[in-house]
Amino acid sequence: MYSIVLVDDHAIVREGFKRLIEMEPDLDVVAECRSADDAVEAVGHWHPDLVALDLSLPDGSGLPLIEHLLSVHAQTHIVVLSMHDGEPYVSEALRRGASGYVTKGVAPEELVAGLRAVMQGECFLSSDLRQRRADRPDAALDPISRLTAREREVFLLLAGGRAPKQVAAELGIGQKTVYIHRASLMGKLGAGSELDLYRMASERGMLPLAS
Repeated sequence: MYSIVLVDDHAIVREGFKRLIEMEPDLDVVAECRSADDAVEAVGHWHPDLVALDLSLPDGSGLPLIEHLLSVHAQTHIVVLSMHDGEPYVSEALRRGASGYVTKGVAPEELVAGLRAVMQGECFLSSDLRQRRADRPDAALDPISRLTAREREVFLLLAGGRAPKQVAAELGIGQKTVYIHRASLMGKLGAGSELDLYRMASERGMLPLAS
């Protein structure tokens, strides 16, 4: 029997997913959660085989939660269930450790197929996402993935509101070097200001959650 934790802030959605999953004789929903805090507590208690996770939660983005849940129980598998079908969300979820991504617009049986595929060690994308990647092979390339490691560090600090002088101090590099990295990363991302960087990082759940 595979144990599953459902994380979605809408009770009617959780109930629908639960009924669908529990029609399978070897799948058992052991906990239902409406928030990130509830999910962390449930994973710590149940150590489930799999977490089915929505990205839009009342206490923050589900993207950073992926890594948090894996730090609580590294053996669990995570499948994202989301209305967001844009490639930045998909790529970032997989980069953070999700093993599957199923959009809420596909047929219900794809959810069960995805859960089973992931529990067998596969990486699963719902049919609409697979088709999009087949039609546009470059669609999986989030612009942020083209940044170097140092550019990514500078990007996150600038997006988080640090001034170039503060970035230089935190990274132990010269302020002139910060401006060089800033120009390079903004060109790669097509950004015109630090506000654009904040928006990009925020949309991907890359900024720390407010306490």
